Amino acid sequence: MNRDIARWTFDIVAWIAGFAFSAFLIVDAVAAERSAPAPVDATYQAECGSCHVAYPPKLLAAPVWQKIVLGLDRHFGFDASIDAAAAGTIRAYLAANAPAPGSKRYETDATRITTTRWFTRKHDEIGGAVWKRAGIGSAANCGACHGQADRGIFSEHDVRIPRS
Repeated sequence: MNRDIARWTFDIVAWIAGFAFSAFLIVDAVAAERSAPAPVDATYQAECGSCHVAYPPKLLAAPVWQKIVLGLDRHFGFDASIDAAAAGTIRAYLAANAPAPGSKRYETDATRITTTRWFTRKHDEIGGAVWKRAGIGSAANCGACHGQADRGIFSEHDVRIPRS
């Protein structure tokens, strides 16, 4: 009788563990799909990526992207003007791939990625002196620490902060 109870207990524990592991794999797959970078538009990559990392559209809300593209003649202190056709293509790409209203990254009050709530929360342990290191330059230089930033991947496991 004790053997039957032990076997029954083992079977239940094995089933529960298998179910929990399967649920973990499903949740992990869904999370990975959600965090996968959007396919990069060639016009966006060519125009914006020629000066800095072509930031993934998921980093700012569509209204903010629109404001940025419409203000390229005064783009954070520079004239980054492009022709109307390219600007239209870029605006459409950014709007289609920006975070949805209600998501944690949907903020319309920040006009810089580095001033969004989620950015400051993710980088709250980084001191001001680190951003000023020669190998970094500013918080906007994602590629200095995130080696796959150009592909829209910002995994904390791949961060390498330059020492100087």
